[in-house]
Amino acid sequence: MRTSFDFSPFARSTVGFDRMLRLLDGVAGAGEAPSYPPYNIAKTAEDQYEIAVAVAGFGEDELEVKVHDGQLTIKSTPEQAGKEEVSYLHRGIARRAFELRFSLADYIEVSGAYVENGMLHVELMRNVPEARKPRSIAIGKAGSKKALTAEEAA
Repeated sequence: MRTSFDFSPFARSTVGFDRMLRLLDGVAGAGEAPSYPPYNIAKTAEDQYEIAVAVAGFGEDELEVKVHDGQLTIKSTPEQAGKEEVSYLHRGIARRAFELRFSLADYIEVSGAYVENGMLHVELMRNVPEARKPRSIAIGKAGSKKALTAEEAA
């Protein structure tokens, strides 16, 4: 049995953490992860990732990839209009509509998406701004009014 958590007391006493609280609320209220369609999440390099989704039977025009407010959404809209009803003896390839949502960490950007061999590949990259990267601070001598910059200290 899953216990429900109330994060509203945190929202009353914090500023600027609303995205994190929404993520925690979503995780606490979420059931199982979606099992259709199957997908993989891989780290392909130090700051690069890839989500691969099995989309056999879907065309590029039936798939939609969107990023909004730190959330990646992969959605299908299978075309049904104009299709004649087929009587299947066995139907193992599902073409039902789906929607997958992934919360992206800070500075993760979608760098591209393509379909190859029945797989939708969404490429992601961590792009940390220079101002947010770690930097060394030179320590000046006692009594000096001006601290040395990292370049002067080297």
